[in-house]
Amino acid sequence: MGLKSSYTFLAPLYDTIVASATQEMRQRSLQRIDITGSQNILINGIGTGLDIPFLPPQHHYVGTDLTPAMLQRCEQKLQQQALDLELHLADAMQLPFEDDQYDTVIMNLILAVVPEPQLALQEACRVLKPGGKIFILDKFIRKGQLALARRLINLLMRHIATRTDVVFEDVLDSCPQLKLVQDIDARFNGWFRLIDLEKSY
Repeated sequence: MGLKSSYTFLAPLYDTIVASATQEMRQRSLQRIDITGSQNILINGIGTGLDIPFLPPQHHYVGTDLTPAMLQRCEQKLQQQALDLELHLADAMQLPFEDDQYDTVIMNLILAVVPEPQLALQEACRVLKPGGKIFILDKFIRKGQLALARRLINLLMRHIATRTDVVFEDVLDSCPQLKLVQDIDARFNGWFRLIDLEKSY
């Protein structure tokens, strides 16, 4: 089953399965957004819009997702919020935006979902302005970590909803323009991590 088909099927169930389990982590992730001034911010993989309640209102947001069914649910949440947020149907691995367009890119629970996370991070870097930040929240295996159970679970999960075998350090190696600013544990003894990256000038 392809990613688009999987999430079309999961869309009606997604919030029930994911919302409560990720709410605290999402809030922590989005607290990293600068609340001074006004920024152009890309939310890459906005899904059903679970990030929306935690977004500072003064910025302009663009949210993307691969699946129309997920964006429809996001649109419903957006109608209840006074946010400047436009939604686009788009593939995180091939974004329809110009280079150096965004001040910040948010990637909450998307890098470990897409088939090729290196491409998704490269695209995020491409559309990010020099000096801009990428804020990541996701589950990763650390370089050199065996994590046998997660690798075995991945044989099934990668076909349904998400990967559990992504090594972030390998993904980052594909983007020499990005500098690691912060990497901290978010949950489950570091399986979920909050990672800040900055694009060099």
